[in-house]
Amino acid sequence: GKGEGIIKREELIPREAFKNGDRVRTYVYDVKQDSKGYQIFLSRTHPQFLAKLFNQEVPEIFEGIIEIKSVARDAGSRAKISVFTNDTTIDPVGACVGMRGSRVQAVVNELQGEKIDIVMWSEVQATFLANALAPAETLKIFLYEKNKVEVVIPDDQLSLAIGRKGQNVKLASTLTNLEIDILTEDEETERRQEEFKTKTDMFIDSLDVEEVIAQLLVTEGYVSIDSIVNESIANLEKIEGFDKK
Repeated sequence: GKGEGIIKREELIPREAFKNGDRVRTYVYDVKQDSKGYQIFLSRTHPQFLAKLFNQEVPEIFEGIIEIKSVARDAGSRAKISVFTNDTTIDPVGACVGMRGSRVQAVVNELQGEKIDIVMWSEVQATFLANALAPAETLKIFLYEKNKVEVVIPDDQLSLAIGRKGQNVKLASTLTNLEIDILTEDEETERRQEEFKTKTDMFIDSLDVEEVIAQLLVTEGYVSIDSIVNESIANLEKIEGFDKK
């Protein structure tokens, strides 16, 4: 029946202006009932608006052959969308791009020129993260906590990985649901050297051993006094230069 559609200013793509009588495509993100009927809340900035546009433009998504896994948007500027399919005969990224970019271009035009990165989703977290940070190249990924990662990239690609005003890394973080810390190769080397020295000094002070012994323990992967206390004598003897004494 009759309903009132409401689109707030913040739900419009920046620089958009509509007049009475314009046809507007939007995403319905909320519906509330009041005494006069229904209020329908609309959005053109919602991540699902982008997903639904791809659903209309890409038959494989509409039919459920390709699945949209996650969406991240900086409305009117840039977006990332991850896609996946179990059908090995289909390239999900290529299907979303379309012949000569026709499918993705239709979505871009609707979103006032918003740049869209289509990313291959993977159940392997490191692979998905590397895809999400593209076009920057990823060298190493360290997972420290459940949702926190450290990514090492080539020194000359730092600005590309971070993006304008941090946009690339922010979108990749939203897409993967991970907190991303980016380091260059030089920064990573410096940090590893500092960590090595800190652990070496700790063993020298705590165990009253020579520096070379402390360095051997750190090199073998021991990070605390407890890690040595809980180790077997047999395994400690396997360290080059160590004996039972």
